[in-house]
Amino acid sequence: MTAFALGPLVPDGRSLPQQAVVEALPALALEDQIEALAQHRLSLVRHDQTRPGDSADSLLSRMGAFDPTFVAFLRSDGTARQLLQGRAGKRVELAADADGRVERLVARFPVANADLERTHFSRLIVERDAQGQWGARVELGRYETQVRLGSGQIETSLFAATDEAGLPDAVASQLADMFSGDIDFHRELRRGDRFSLVFEALTADGEPVTWGGGAGQVLAAEFVNAGRTHQAVWFKDEAGGGKAGYYGFDGQSKRRAFLASPMEFSRVSSGFSMRFHPILQTWRQHNGIDYAAPTGTPVRNVGDGWVQFAGRQNGYGNTVVVRHAGGKETLYAHLSRIDVRQGQRVEQGQRIGAVGATGWATGPHLHFEFRVNGRHQDPRLLARASEAVRLSAAAAKPFQAQVASARTQLAVAASLTEGVTGRD
Repeated sequence: MTAFALGPLVPDGRSLPQQAVVEALPALALEDQIEALAQHRLSLVRHDQTRPGDSADSLLSRMGAFDPTFVAFLRSDGTARQLLQGRAGKRVELAADADGRVERLVARFPVANADLERTHFSRLIVERDAQGQWGARVELGRYETQVRLGSGQIETSLFAATDEAGLPDAVASQLADMFSGDIDFHRELRRGDRFSLVFEALTADGEPVTWGGGAGQVLAAEFVNAGRTHQAVWFKDEAGGGKAGYYGFDGQSKRRAFLASPMEFSRVSSGFSMRFHPILQTWRQHNGIDYAAPTGTPVRNVGDGWVQFAGRQNGYGNTVVVRHAGGKETLYAHLSRIDVRQGQRVEQGQRIGAVGATGWATGPHLHFEFRVNGRHQDPRLLARASEAVRLSAAAAKPFQAQVASARTQLAVAASLTEGVTGRD
């Protein structure tokens, strides 16, 4: 092996003493090398995901391992059983020897704590201790991010376009949020609309995340809708209190006092209008908006405020009422669970519960109401008319620098060939 180096302010290397060292290295005989290889223990590492209906036997069989002792431990140990409990899709890494005996198993999956789900993941480790006995533990791991680019074109829907571009569903949800004050994604999308974006892809111990959308923050985006171009960048206003949010390239905040919807992206099944009530079988005014979504879908608070009520309320079932400034309040009904308590301060976008079918409901959905001084108003109209949060003057210079960087990245994203999912 030969190594070279340069060291400034030292004597010329040519004037330094030099010595050549020659040493003969004995080579093992071919038979000895074969015997050494035969004694070497091979450890094969495989990766897979848990599937619905998986058992310990089926998972190990699919990963090429056969180890009755390990299977028995997975079935009997309370911590190890988390591998096959709950939702499928856990990322599994299994190391086994040449005979299929398991040496170590690591599984990665979402955390149960909703407050940590955007930043951390659970890591289940099953391995032998110093005495050779199986043991299991669960650790908390932090996501790492990779900045990627993506682009797409609308043919039928936003989610179909992001799927076609190979982008996570979380990206579509954030795009809808970013431009909800400019575009009604339920009604105003047009075939041929285009988008390009810069986003963070999440990894867990270097492995791609396949749950929860698999994406972190969308950092910048451009959306061309019906010929009009809308642009936004994620910016943290350190000079204005350190609050982060989306801003147009002109410095106008995309964040308004109220979000357009309490759901990241969902289908409106009943609007603010007269309708035939499915249970009471009469025509009556529908004083809110119903969003059809599967049970358990997160419900978020649309504006800063405090919880006025959290509990069961007659036909509304599990209900949360949030009071906001200016005599405004919002109501979220038919929840399957409630994640806040009465009197609690809540911020815009904070999870307050999950979609359900409690109370007078014929199926899982969220009933959402917006009231001003006790009178019902159309939530979508109020959200668009609400005041925007402005960027502080002191943040203008760093903001423009970030916008310049975003323009360059978005230009590259827009040039990606059709079908390319993204690049580091």
